[in-house]
Amino acid sequence: MAQAAEQAALTTQAIIGDSEFDRDTAVTLREEGVYDAELSAGWTIMRAVNGGYLLALLGRALGQALPHRDPFSISAHYLTTSVPGPAVIRTGTVRTGRTLSTGQASLFQFADDGTEIERIRVLATYGDLDALTGDVRTSAKPPAIPPTAQCVGPGDGPAPIAGGSAITERLDIRLDPATVGWAVGAPSGKGEMRGWFGLADGRDPDPLSLLLTVDALPPTSFELGFRGWTPTVELTAHVRCRPAPGPLRVSLTTRNFAGGFLEEDAEVWDSADRLVAQSRQLARAPRS
Repeated sequence: MAQAAEQAALTTQAIIGDSEFDRDTAVTLREEGVYDAELSAGWTIMRAVNGGYLLALLGRALGQALPHRDPFSISAHYLTTSVPGPAVIRTGTVRTGRTLSTGQASLFQFADDGTEIERIRVLATYGDLDALTGDVRTSAKPPAIPPTAQCVGPGDGPAPIAGGSAITERLDIRLDPATVGWAVGAPSGKGEMRGWFGLADGRDPDPLSLLLTVDALPPTSFELGFRGWTPTVELTAHVRCRPAPGPLRVSLTTRNFAGGFLEEDAEVWDSADRLVAQSRQLARAPRS
């Protein structure tokens, strides 16, 4: 136990001093399987903590709790709205093997009377991305996005990219002009969003930050004519390989809105034209 606590302290010390993303997703080992965290107000969207940031936070805890360090697949159910402030993450090992390990984790916050409220619960499989073979057989192609100089950033146009959300200050997003009709009151109705993505402080992508990336662009619901917060109900992300340094390209699509809910599929491509992450989420459309 003492050795595990010492290792966790060294890990936390190494994280502090890196990018804001690393500092704000840091976790501190309290006891075996239990980690303390602080949800930063800097990653909020309309006062709610962003789901991708939460996924990365739990992903970091599981990476410390499991014998394997890289997220391969992680599925999250968002149970209640997370808010900035202290949180506790409780992890558990489901199975360990030679090449893969599976764990579960839940994030809790506290009500005014001190009772714990579960915010998000995940089940994840971890492995070693560096051990994957180089055999790739795919029909997938990177999205066609204009150069960044021709794309739309937070300071362009009559409206900020994410509607006055704090998270936009920590992201470097440049949207394809073909997917920003919503910003001028003329949504395309196609349910598409594409753009270049990076962290504002220049931190290069890694498997953990990819968990943020899949849920960081404005939602496709904007191009369907909806405005406002689009809360995630469930999100599953797959990390396919370790990303190369440099900006990412992200493509989001929605094919079916029905009954007040929509799916959103994400593809993330790195600077070497490799598909490094995929995700699908079910989200509730904004209430009018």
